[in-house]
Amino acid sequence: MEIKFNNVSYTYNSPIKKKALTNINIEIRQGRINGIIGRSGSGKTTLIELINALLIPTVGNIKIDDFVIEKNKKIAHINNLRVNIGLVFQLPEEQFFNIRVKDEIKFGMKYFNIKPNEIDKRCSDALKMVGLDDSYLNKETFKLSSGEMRKVAIASILAFNPKVVILDEPTIGLDSNSKKNLIYLIRLLKTKYNKTIILITHDVDLLHQISDHVFVLDNGKIVLEGDKYQVFTDDRLYHYGLEPPKIIEFEKLVQKNKNIKIGYRDEINDLIKDIYRNA
Repeated sequence: MEIKFNNVSYTYNSPIKKKALTNINIEIRQGRINGIIGRSGSGKTTLIELINALLIPTVGNIKIDDFVIEKNKKIAHINNLRVNIGLVFQLPEEQFFNIRVKDEIKFGMKYFNIKPNEIDKRCSDALKMVGLDDSYLNKETFKLSSGEMRKVAIASILAFNPKVVILDEPTIGLDSNSKKNLIYLIRLLKTKYNKTIILITHDVDLLHQISDHVFVLDNGKIVLEGDKYQVFTDDRLYHYGLEPPKIIEFEKLVQKNKNIKIGYRDEINDLIKDIYRNA
């Protein structure tokens, strides 16, 4: 889906007036992993809630294919928009409505009129995609660990097969193995299923590893944008309260101290191979 912000600003009116976003003009890359980073309070969560029409711009508009999200304009057939934009919140319990896992995953599918004879299979398939088996179907949602809750939240979105998947801090509460599996899943959603991924995280190392395009927010404004190498090698990151990924810092250090330019790599194993080649 084409997602384009046109001069978008958003102001919260309660309990006090606070401008969260100012004059945002960006286009989300279709079929790519789009990273959004910025320090706390920079406007990241507000931005993604605008995409799903949970919030409406105070100024400007957002065009998503044939839909236009703007102030004082009712969105016709809004469910046709939301069924294609799956949003996983930072705190999974905020999006849960049901006691049992199976009912939680089914909830969205019933809401979006998925055919009844498809629902059970979609539940199982979605759980498998996030590394959980059918034994979780009858477990109590709010008795799961934080990592399991996050996986169920992602499964409940994948079950209705949206074109766009938005993940807000998806690695919180995950152990290293679960994080590795999540990275594999995100890449699979992009490469095999041609999903557009929007990933919000403070984990710059994760974004460097898997993202294609990165937007940096600061004080409600887009201050940097480009492919991940452009953004993560830009010294202005420090000014916006962010540090570059560790692998980028190491590569810069090698070039500075040893005068060896080994190039930028996504994976540490590829970097080690380059070091051996230049040793």
